Amino acid sequence: MTERTADDRYGDDEVDTSHLDDLEDGCGCAEVWEHLSEDEEADEHVDAD
Repeated sequence: MTERTADDRYGDDEVDTSHLDDLEDGCGCAEVWEHLSEDEEADEHVDAD
């Protein structure tokens, strides 16, 4: 069995991960979820103005 890499799954296209730049390497899914939720809430407040 051959291990698939991100390049295999997504081809040669770059995947934009800039929304995760503020997270520490090795953080868990809970930290990622919390970070993304905070970003979404901030966007909602901006859209409401």
